[in-house]
Amino acid sequence: MQERFDAKAAHNAEIQHRAEEAMAKIGVDAQFIDLLVETFYARVLQHPTLGPVFNTRLDGRWPEHMGKMKRFWSAVAFKNGGYGGKPVQAHVGVENMTAELFPQWLDLFSATLTDIAPSREAHAWFMETAQRIARSLTLSLFYNPALDDPALKKARS
Repeated sequence: MQERFDAKAAHNAEIQHRAEEAMAKIGVDAQFIDLLVETFYARVLQHPTLGPVFNTRLDGRWPEHMGKMKRFWSAVAFKNGGYGGKPVQAHVGVENMTAELFPQWLDLFSATLTDIAPSREAHAWFMETAQRIARSLTLSLFYNPALDDPALKKARS
């Protein structure tokens, strides 16, 4: 039993080591994650559509959210297991959240990366990751597979 735990720990350490090396090659470190989160969310607050949605949800809890987002992006980039939240559940029931907000979020995230990313590769990596996350959240929060039912489509025609 101990051998299995040791093997799993060694495997996880290797994954984390490879992720750290990959991030270092594109100029990403913990300080960049902090800068990204701080810069992006400062811009979110100023955004005419995103700002009110985020601020309504996070009013009085911004420091907690910022820490959580830094842990989230660090865990994603460095595969360090530092985030244990549930993103879908965190977004369920957010007042005025719509699927149309995700492209705006992605545009603002890309603009932030354009301004601060240490390399084109870092910009690309973070955008690919953000796009996967946005797609996953959009499907989880707003997709209704019943609407794809051919019988329903025919009835609506």
